[in-house]
Amino acid sequence: MISKIRDAKNLVRTLSALRGKGKRIVFTNGCFDILHAGHVDYLSKARRLGDILVIGLNTDSSVKKIKGRDRPINKESDRAKVLSSLYFVDYITSFNETTPENLIKKIKPDVLVKGGDWNIEEIVGSSFVRSYGGKIKRIPFVKGYSTTSIIKRSASRC
Repeated sequence: MISKIRDAKNLVRTLSALRGKGKRIVFTNGCFDILHAGHVDYLSKARRLGDILVIGLNTDSSVKKIKGRDRPINKESDRAKVLSSLYFVDYITSFNETTPENLIKKIKPDVLVKGGDWNIEEIVGSSFVRSYGGKIKRIPFVKGYSTTSIIKRSASRC
């Protein structure tokens, strides 16, 4: 079985070959620390926007910079493994920066996807993707689901 988890260099080569076959590449990113139904809904909808869904996964150190010293709850390799088990996820690659801008520039997705809470102008990489004719799409979140709220609920029960 070919692994869905790839380093960026290997992934770029793979995506180039898939593009040559006319495949439309969709990219999104996130921490995906505690995978929940909201994530599954979001990712399945993102996949429907093209042929190949690529997830840029924040590394553990990147998550700490964004979310604080107590995060992530699950380590990077575990988060990647869980994401790779979803049939509609094609590839996962990690990035160490706080934003996926450099990764987006390497991958050059046909469609860049973020959650509905982001304004299109604020989506990292949106101007770059639009510069070559790519599309930016926002997908509304499922209300009541967030990793932060799950952590808070769990902490209040202890």
